[in-house]
Amino acid sequence: MEIKRNGSQASIPGPADWFTGRVRIDPLLFEAQAPARVTSGAVTFEPGARTAWHAHPLGQMLIVTAGCGRVQLDGAPVQEIRPGDTVWIAPDERHWHGAAPRTAMTHIAIQEMLDGSSVAWSDHVTDEEYGATPCG
Repeated sequence: MEIKRNGSQASIPGPADWFTGRVRIDPLLFEAQAPARVTSGAVTFEPGARTAWHAHPLGQMLIVTAGCGRVQLDGAPVQEIRPGDTVWIAPDERHWHGAAPRTAMTHIAIQEMLDGSSVAWSDHVTDEEYGATPCG
């Protein structure tokens, strides 16, 4: 057993290649050692911030802990997400997620590594794709 104490891992800014706007990532675990392969983080999106389009080879679970956000699968409508909501994104589903235009959002993201990778990044979400939702 290993315990990571609160504050023992530095927050990191979300890289501009993967995010639009201000994003902070707080690691929750170490990178799992084989045979385990789970990774996770608490991700805080400032208003209007969002991920680029991406997919996870083994899927992803999001647990919304604060604020108001949105998530979208490629080809589907934008969905509003709020604290207490959980989102399961199946393996290889192209999607994005982030905050509403005027409200920050924090979620815990949990995914697994496959052959050393937990995500395949794509292009940035355009302002038109980002759109508007009631909490925005």
